[in-house]
Amino acid sequence: MGKIKVVHYINQFFAGIGGEEKADHRPEAREGAMGPGLALQAGFKDEAEIVATVICGDGYFGENLEEAKKEVLELIKKYNPDLVVAGPAFNAGRYGVAAGTVTEAVQNELGIPAVTGMYIENPGADMFKKSVYVVSTKNSAAGMRDAVKKLVPLALKIARGEEIGSPEEEGYLERGIRKNYFTDKRGSERAVDMLIKKLAGEEFKTEFPMPNFDRVDPNPAVKDITKATIAIVTSGGIVPHGNPDHIESSSAQKYGKYDIEGIDDLKEGEFETAHGGHDPVYANLDADRVIPVDVLREMEKEGKIGKLHRYYYSTVGNGTAVASAKKFAEEFSAEMKRDGVDAVILTST
Repeated sequence: MGKIKVVHYINQFFAGIGGEEKADHRPEAREGAMGPGLALQAGFKDEAEIVATVICGDGYFGENLEEAKKEVLELIKKYNPDLVVAGPAFNAGRYGVAAGTVTEAVQNELGIPAVTGMYIENPGADMFKKSVYVVSTKNSAAGMRDAVKKLVPLALKIARGEEIGSPEEEGYLERGIRKNYFTDKRGSERAVDMLIKKLAGEEFKTEFPMPNFDRVDPNPAVKDITKATIAIVTSGGIVPHGNPDHIESSSAQKYGKYDIEGIDDLKEGEFETAHGGHDPVYANLDADRVIPVDVLREMEKEGKIGKLHRYYYSTVGNGTAVASAKKFAEEFSAEMKRDGVDAVILTST
């Protein structure tokens, strides 16, 4: 096999076109390497050449998934590459979903080897790690050097059709694929060895790691609900009409804070949902179906609660990274505590 021909897929930000204001950038192809592709090309040395870079805005891809995928595949096909590399997307949610979608489509529909890279908490990682090779990266572009160091050797192996080692050896996320192998100790011996180490308080590595779930102890009940200030937080994406903060319909990178002082009812045409992935008709007709402002106002007037907090906080749960959701909550929960909020009603779609 001669020099490997590579097409690189990146978003509008890494192409230097712009940030969120250019997220609607339509797919295009440019000759050669650019942006992070320059680092990849340096890593490939003389073994592979990035012949073209395909670019697409994250917003355009997310909002026109099938059409964007088709356009990107057509651009890639023109170069007849031996390999496609997408990203790395790090912890950018929409970019991760786009990179994973492109990698899977290139592999399955074009029959071309492909690989991508992203942070483990990127929603794209969970969506695609079982179907494609996803190199594990750090959560921001500050980890570009580390990402390239892992991507390059794995990409070359995939392109050459060489045997791929374990996730630990190659640096990709576990795919859940089991392979038989020969070892000098049978399973029962290895299990006993691990048990002895565990009982002795020694370090050991399990062969079957379990997921780590957060456990959150509930706060004590509100002592007197009739004097409590109640706030609303939603991942249902309810925003003023027109979505003034441009909260993303999936893989949200931000949240909004909105004033409902003096509002007793969220009327059609004044509020809507920014949330993608479900039929928004009923939420747009009456946003109180997602955040119960009308009912809480009635309870406020009847003295059943102290008062409804002046502001509500809203984001979109569709594909949003756990790390992003935690970051949002840390910010607005501290603000609500300062404002004297006693309890929060958290709603979704």
